[in-house]
Amino acid sequence: MADSSFDVVSKVDKQEVANAVNQAAKEISQRYDFKNVGASVELSGESITMKANSEERCRAVLDVLQTKLVRRGVSLKTLDLSNDGEPRASGKEYRLDAGLKEGISSEDAKKIAKMVRDEGPRSVKAQIQGDELRVSSKSRDDLQAVQRMLKEADLDVALQFTNYR
Repeated sequence: MADSSFDVVSKVDKQEVANAVNQAAKEISQRYDFKNVGASVELSGESITMKANSEERCRAVLDVLQTKLVRRGVSLKTLDLSNDGEPRASGKEYRLDAGLKEGISSEDAKKIAKMVRDEGPRSVKAQIQGDELRVSSKSRDDLQAVQRMLKEADLDVALQFTNYR
């Protein structure tokens, strides 16, 4: 019997992120507590910029954006906040930049592969292929056990499982 396998990837649905940013921008423009504070959120390429005239308002903009991302099914682990999530002063306004993390970094891939080898079933093999990880085994039950283990693990990356065969 041939080996079964699946790929562990970390991808971001750009359309869902764009929709969440648009919803957040709309809510910010309509909410009373954001009137006359220069609050805005915008997506440009791979980064999201949040602006307001005070640190608290900037954090509130981030909170609105995070709420919209969660509602649209985008993991918050894909947000890479600059300055550890602290807004920085830029002239008269405060700015907060967040990049989108996509792909599994080599050290995270090594950590996941080690976890699969150490904690997973014996028959399972994991190999790193660029920014994704291929997990293979003769038993599909073992592969499902590995998926369950990775979902429960507290990793710094948003994981999806693709190419299951």
